[in-house]
Amino acid sequence: MQDPADLSVTIVDGYVDEPAHFGVPPYISTYPRYTAGALVDAGVPEAAITYHTIDELRDERAKWADVADADLLVYVGGMTVPGKYVGGTPAEPDEVRELAWTADGTTLMGGPVRFGVGEENAGAQDTERKDLDYDFVAKGDVEAAAYDLVASGLEGFGDRMRDNAELDRWAAKGAFVVEQHPNHPDYLICEMETSRGCAYRCSFCTEPLYGDPAFRSAESVVREVEGLYDRGARHFRIGRQADILAFGGDGEAPNPDALRRLYGGIREVAPDLGTLHLDNMNPVTIVDYPEKSREAIRVIAEHNTPGDTAAFGLESADPVVREENNLLVTAAECLEAVRVVNEVAGWRPGEDRHDAPTFGDDAASRLPKLLPGINLVHGLKGEREETFEHNKRFLEQVFDEGLLLRRINIRQVMAFAGTEMSETGADIARDHKKRFKRYKQEVREEIDRPMLRRVAPPGTVLPDVHLEYHQDGKTFGRQLGTYPLLVAVPGERELGRTIDVAVVDYGYRSVTGVPYPLDVNAASMDELTAIPGVGKRTAGDIVVNRPYASPADVEGVTEADLSKFAAVGDR
Repeated sequence: MQDPADLSVTIVDGYVDEPAHFGVPPYISTYPRYTAGALVDAGVPEAAITYHTIDELRDERAKWADVADADLLVYVGGMTVPGKYVGGTPAEPDEVRELAWTADGTTLMGGPVRFGVGEENAGAQDTERKDLDYDFVAKGDVEAAAYDLVASGLEGFGDRMRDNAELDRWAAKGAFVVEQHPNHPDYLICEMETSRGCAYRCSFCTEPLYGDPAFRSAESVVREVEGLYDRGARHFRIGRQADILAFGGDGEAPNPDALRRLYGGIREVAPDLGTLHLDNMNPVTIVDYPEKSREAIRVIAEHNTPGDTAAFGLESADPVVREENNLLVTAAECLEAVRVVNEVAGWRPGEDRHDAPTFGDDAASRLPKLLPGINLVHGLKGEREETFEHNKRFLEQVFDEGLLLRRINIRQVMAFAGTEMSETGADIARDHKKRFKRYKQEVREEIDRPMLRRVAPPGTVLPDVHLEYHQDGKTFGRQLGTYPLLVAVPGERELGRTIDVAVVDYGYRSVTGVPYPLDVNAASMDELTAIPGVGKRTAGDIVVNRPYASPADVEGVTEADLSKFAAVGDR
């Protein structure tokens, strides 16, 4: 039997994307952190555990030696919802196999990959469970499997789920992994778990396969944040749960006091955090418990950072689809929940409010504190032509009422074994693919773009935009956050830098911005032309008449209002 103290372990992160869990960079999921903590708890020295992302291994072949030489290779990954990613590229099945073939030691695979693998990470996909040539595949929790495997001397384990008592130990012990992430510390956001599983059984969703929710204590989550913060992490998303409002309660009714302990505790142990966002919030909870929900949402908005999004799983506004797929909320109920979040949490930092927040920015030109997002899934049982019209009418009603949505996520279903949709598969989604594409474009043009202008009007300041890539003579970047806006800045700027940006124009799901404040004595023609009301001729006049001693001098050259964007002096 091998002594755990003598083992070397390499963890490879192939990235995850689940209905209530995200781990594609700049995110780091709970899986590699909890697995590392379980290994340490089992007796493996922290210094003997190496963590790599799949992108690291693609970029630096020399790091494959850590895969080959380890006594134990643990691969974590799996995508159960479709997506497109900027910060990283999820592992392909052939890459996952290559890891197993390269490793000389014992190999263990786990994470949501256990639910199945598709041809690609896209909608309208059927999936298949595969072992991808690993010695062991964790059908339960990969962190529990890693713990038991080490305890058995690498002989095996019984598939099981870990409990919260184990998680209390493992979550804190595995915090050191973030220090090995290539994005650490400036461009890394830690996904935090408050619970997992779901008491409801929507036909397509893999989250109920984890069972009913088992909530962690606020104190346990806060200790985990403290450990990550001590290791340099400054950005956190409370995203690993089906419904943040249910935290600390009976699984249905909100518990504002528990949320106050959670959020207040995080602010106490991480006083200089840069991001505190969330993900999932169940709109039916708001409808069933309106007063407690209002209080809970108020607590969140007082402690979070601006630009936060509460994703609502409407899934479909069609009553036929709702009935056939056991969906929770009607379109009318979801609309009421949208109203509540807008009313309670849709304010911007710095606004004149009697209940001004204790935390957050003090500039009223920022994004709202917390807005709802809407998730719509197509290809579900019962979908018909009218389904697309029901969904469009719902979104039009939200817009016509003057309400704000931070994000509209429209996707086609992926079918996984163990869900009701496995019987139907992706047949409906494939049959409706052309209609789906046309409808999605209609929503982008008619709803998304004007909604984006409402959420982030011209002059809205987006602090700390991380510059990620160049395209078509522009530099694209994002803030760290739960669903950050993609920002295009004129010109090709140095990548990896962080700048503040003022919004000047809009795409369907992205914005154009200029560095804020924009120094008119140094600004390029492209930057000046991007400002609303400044065309090429006026931009030329501004350049010809430089330098300026004060912003008032610039206003004499153009009738455009530059006060929201520009200044005289260094950028």
